[in-house]
Amino acid sequence: MVPNKASQHLSTERCGLLCHWLGRVLVPLMGWRIVGTVSAEPRVILIAAHHTSNWDFVIGLPATWALGLKIRWLGKQALFRGLGGPFFRFLGGIAIDRSETTGLVEDLTRAVRSREQICLALAPEGTRSAATHWKSGFYRVAVATQVPVMIAYLDYGTRTAGIGGTLTMTGRVRDDMDRIRAVFTDVRGRRQENETPIRLREED
Repeated sequence: MVPNKASQHLSTERCGLLCHWLGRVLVPLMGWRIVGTVSAEPRVILIAAHHTSNWDFVIGLPATWALGLKIRWLGKQALFRGLGGPFFRFLGGIAIDRSETTGLVEDLTRAVRSREQICLALAPEGTRSAATHWKSGFYRVAVATQVPVMIAYLDYGTRTAGIGGTLTMTGRVRDDMDRIRAVFTDVRGRRQENETPIRLREED
């Protein structure tokens, strides 16, 4: 487990003491452990992979709490209807209309720039099913804002929730993605057949 001092030095948004305690209790109870160190940057874009199962959220959210992080994440509008809306917003959720992707990157860029502290969590695969490439939204927001990317992963092979480092995107797409790919060399999702290759369309 990451020592308490890691979250004490964290300058991004912090989760409350209750959530932090719940995370530190729930993660080991589920048979998982946490490795790595969180970024001390006030604003970060957190990317998480591989996203192949609904269990990723169930395990990943308490893991971020255990690290002391209060994340903001995107979810489909259906999650926020009715009584579920206030609950998922409390957990950091932001409702998006998946049928309207135009302008999303610009909206996220403005949101990041307008806040002094934020940990915006994005799943670059965009779906639990296998695709041909990652979505580049996280990369475009990172380059536009010069906010570093903190890399998180769930390795079902070792039952490890990890932080694999924090990188600043340079705009050299292939070089940046090579550094990200190196983190996921031995990481395996719950459903390996649904893993999306770690590449952006812009690399071609």
